[in-house]
Amino acid sequence: MRAVTTLSVVVLASAGIGHAVVTSLDADIARVDPFKDMKNRPRAGHGMNVLLVGTDSRENISEAERRKYRLGGAPCHCTDTMMIVHISENRERASVVSLPRDSYARTPSHTDRTTGQRHGGHVIKLNAAYAEGGPNLTVRTVESMTHVKIDHYLEVDFTSFMKTVDVLGGVEICTPKPLKDSYTGLDLTAGEHELNGGEALQYVRSRHADGSSDLGRMQRQQRFMAALIARSTSSGVLLNPMKFRDITRAVLGSVRADKEFGTGELLDLGRAMRNFSPSSSEFTTVPIGRMGYAVKGIGSTLLWDAAKAGRLFRALREDEPLAARKSEGRSKGGKGGAPVRVDVAPQQIRVQVENGTRTVGLGGKVDRALAATGFRTTRMPVNARERGATTRTVIAYDPRWDRSARSLAAALPGSSLRVVRGQGAVLKVTVGTDYHGVRTVRVREFGVTTGDQVDCG
Repeated sequence: MRAVTTLSVVVLASAGIGHAVVTSLDADIARVDPFKDMKNRPRAGHGMNVLLVGTDSRENISEAERRKYRLGGAPCHCTDTMMIVHISENRERASVVSLPRDSYARTPSHTDRTTGQRHGGHVIKLNAAYAEGGPNLTVRTVESMTHVKIDHYLEVDFTSFMKTVDVLGGVEICTPKPLKDSYTGLDLTAGEHELNGGEALQYVRSRHADGSSDLGRMQRQQRFMAALIARSTSSGVLLNPMKFRDITRAVLGSVRADKEFGTGELLDLGRAMRNFSPSSSEFTTVPIGRMGYAVKGIGSTLLWDAAKAGRLFRALREDEPLAARKSEGRSKGGKGGAPVRVDVAPQQIRVQVENGTRTVGLGGKVDRALAATGFRTTRMPVNARERGATTRTVIAYDPRWDRSARSLAAALPGSSLRVVRGQGAVLKVTVGTDYHGVRTVRVREFGVTTGDQVDCG
């Protein structure tokens, strides 16, 4: 996220700033060589692929800021955020793919940068590749997993993110529901908010604001990035040389980039993306096939859906817009119809069925129908306490699992949703007399959102 902030600001700004100003940036950017001695790399595709890495470094943050924004503790010296940003060959589109930090990954053979010990390829969480082998192992691991050739590497830390947002005058985001995370100190009511740098950092770092953990955090990062682009392109600030100078001074002290990402690349991108806007950007996350995939000595990981991830990264290699590969769209679904597309796969949703009618065996019938569609039912349906009094099917859910509840509701046409705080991860379906069957649902393949679609809904 912080790396994307840097790219957005520098690239967009360079479209309206003179060559002399941009040329002076080269001296301010620390250089790394993430492609040193790399062999057998993926074949280059069309367009440009930038690996954007945000580390958890916080050395330049004051003690007051550490306390206020809950930035205490020792950094793990690993990647806090990782994204591939694909800039189309015609420079009219940016496709952003978030790579979950807890992704199940296997490194190529390498030398540990701390111990100097030679390691064969082994299983890790994706964000640990940086701690073991720095930018070089990070790039090699990502290329091995995605078969996408990385053209450039950008890396930034907490400090540059906060300062960038502050110099821009804050960024406006809108959240459809309250967000509170005791770990980061995030506490937002539902509605619109103007976030300063520290508040924005809380927003994009929070993993405990809902039940979706790191996946929800990545969605908020994508939402914030769209808002950042909107702020940058609509305010005119990027055409102001003095403001641009302040922005670059704020961020470049913490930026590291590959040796080839220099003035020429900045100017070319800036000229090409002069009319870049939120609608030019699209965001998605690597499709996950299995949540909580346990690995001995590693812990709980996220296992990618090999087939869907393969199609996603093939689209990047072939320079195709991801939004065009979205699902067939919403349909009425049902028997003989196309599946209804939802945000959460039924295989990830746990369900307890209760029969609220006087129809004997209806609970078992609904349980079996939901299980056949892919939902993780308990296979032990029960009778509701007030059996016979339920006319409308009700889905009770903990608000932290609201996306799962909406996905389940799509499978039960006519059902209503009821919030039950503290209920936990299991959703409870009380079947009413209005029950008319279960629709087939399928998760959206890539869950692509364009920047202009990000709103309070």
